[in-house]
Amino acid sequence: SKKLNSFITTCFDECIKNAKTFDKKKDFDGLLSGVPLAVKDLFCTKNVKTTAGSKILENFIPTYESSVTNNLWSEGAILLGKLNCDEFAMGSSNENTIHGPVRNPINIKKVAGGSSGGSAAAVAGGLCLAALGSDTGGSIRQPAAFCGVIGMKPTYSRVSRYGLIAYASSFDQIGPITNNIYDSALLLEVMAGSDKFDNTSSNKKIEKYTKLKKIKEPKKIGYIKECFETEEIEKDVKKTIQNKIESLKLDGHIVEPVSFPLLDFLVPTYYVLTTAEASSNLARYDGVHYGYRDKKASNLLETYYKSRSEGFGPEVKRRIMLGTFVLSSEYYDDYYTKAQKIRRLIYEDTKKLFENFEFIISPTTPHTAFDIGMKHKDPTRLYLEDIFTVQANLSGNPAISLPVGKDSNGLPVGLHIMSDHFNEKGLFSFSQDISKED
Repeated sequence: SKKLNSFITTCFDECIKNAKTFDKKKDFDGLLSGVPLAVKDLFCTKNVKTTAGSKILENFIPTYESSVTNNLWSEGAILLGKLNCDEFAMGSSNENTIHGPVRNPINIKKVAGGSSGGSAAAVAGGLCLAALGSDTGGSIRQPAAFCGVIGMKPTYSRVSRYGLIAYASSFDQIGPITNNIYDSALLLEVMAGSDKFDNTSSNKKIEKYTKLKKIKEPKKIGYIKECFETEEIEKDVKKTIQNKIESLKLDGHIVEPVSFPLLDFLVPTYYVLTTAEASSNLARYDGVHYGYRDKKASNLLETYYKSRSEGFGPEVKRRIMLGTFVLSSEYYDDYYTKAQKIRRLIYEDTKKLFENFEFIISPTTPHTAFDIGMKHKDPTRLYLEDIFTVQANLSGNPAISLPVGKDSNGLPVGLHIMSDHFNEKGLFSFSQDISKED
C-alpha cells in the first residue's frame, strides 16, 4: 500500500470492527454486505478526513456523508479508506497532490494516471475489491486504462453529485473502478438514482445493470477515424485498438469508420468551460468559511490573498486564473459564450452518431503510462491526455474503458466505448461480451 501511495487516510480498525458486526447480522441482506471498498478523497465521508489532495483542505473533516457513499454503506459496504487524487481532480497523472504521486502497480516508475489515480492503482494493486472515482474529462477512464482495470463513467445525472467536492459541475460524474464488468454494474446499480439534494440528478428508472444480456445479434459499431490520424497516438496503442476492431469484425459485428471533425475542438472547449466553472466553484475556499487560513494576514483582503496563494497548488491556480480570464467581461463572448455554442454542436453531433451506431469506440488514451516526474515545457501539454475521453463529458454520454492488450513495454492499453444516454445496461452487456476474449 505504501509503495503505491494510493491511500491517504485508512480506516482499517473501523473496517475490521464493522466487518465483525456484519458477521453477527444474520437478517441483513444488502447487495454489498461486508464488501470492503475505498473511495477517492474527493467524496465527503462523515467524520473521516477529506482533503481533495489540497493544502487548503488538509485538515477538513466533513460533518455529513455524500449521497453516493451513503448508498454504498446502506447496502452493507465498508469503508477501507480514502484514496489519493490530483488536487481538486485537476490533473492527468496524479502528481498534482500534497500527498505525493501515486505509482502504477504494473511499473512503479510510471504514473497511475489521473485524477482518480489512487483509485485505479488500489484496484489494480489488489488493495481493495473496487473503488470510486470521479470523472470530469476522463479522470476515471484514463487511470483505469493506465493501470489495466475497468473504469466506467455513467450518463451525466445518473448518479447524484451531492457530497462530491466540485470541480466543474456540468461535467463531473461519479463512477466505479473495478476488476470486472459485473462489479462495475453492481456498484452503479447501488449508486444510481435521483436525489433530493441534487436537482440535476435524473428520475429515470434504474435498470438491473447486473442482469447482463448475452449479445446474440451483431452490433453496429463506429470508430472515430480522426483518433487514428492524430499525431498524438502511439503506434502500439493504435495497433492494439486496430487489432481489436478486426477481432470485432471477425465476431460478426459491423464496424465502420466515422468522421467526427470536431475532435480538435474537444480539448479547448472542455478547458474553457471547466476552468470557468472551477473558478466559480473554488471561490468558496477563501480562508474565512473553512479550510486553510494564513495566520499572518492582518486584514480581510490579505487573508483571501495569502490563504489562496499558499493553499492552492500551481495547477489549481492556473485553472482558476484561466477560468477567471474567460469569464471576464472583456473576453466572455470570445471564449465562454463561443465554447458553450461549440459544446452544443458536440452534443448534437454525438447524438447523431447514435442514430446510426449502437457504440462508438476509440483508444482511451493516446499512449500508455508515462514516467513519474516527466517535465513538459508547456504545462498545457498534459491537457492533451484527455483528447479521446472528453467527448463523453461534453455530451454527457456514458463511457467505459476496458483493458484490451499491452504495449511493447508490457503496459496496459485501454479500449474506450461510448453509448447513447442512459444505455448503461447495453454498454455493460457489450463490454462483458467482448471482454471474454481478452
